[in-house]
Amino acid sequence: MRLVQIAQRAEDLGRATRWYAELLGAGPVAAFDPPGLVFFDLGGPRLLLDRDAPAALLYLAVDDIEGTVARLRAAGTVVRSEPHVIFTHADDTLGPAGAVEWQAFVEDSEGNLVGLVEQRP
Repeated sequence: MRLVQIAQRAEDLGRATRWYAELLGAGPVAAFDPPGLVFFDLGGPRLLLDRDAPAALLYLAVDDIEGTVARLRAAGTVVRSEPHVIFTHADDTLGPAGAVEWQAFVEDSEGNLVGLVEQRP
């Protein structure tokens, strides 16, 4: 079994589409309005922005957590938690053994919490 799609609540599809395009560095792959659906490719699984979806807590991998947070903050994003070390992987159960996992949390344009994750060797 594999993850195919994650839905995220987006009351204002245009605003949310712009915000996620900025975060992901790529535009949507499809949009259907009506009924009000926008899809992004997350490297396999899809992110669906949907007016009727419940809020989800997404964790997205980034290559440069400090740079990503700075870029989002400069664009007006609310940063709820600055980049910080959350865990060091003793084995490869949840990430590469020896990697240090950093996380930060921001609010998307709709007020949903989004976790940013960087794993450093």
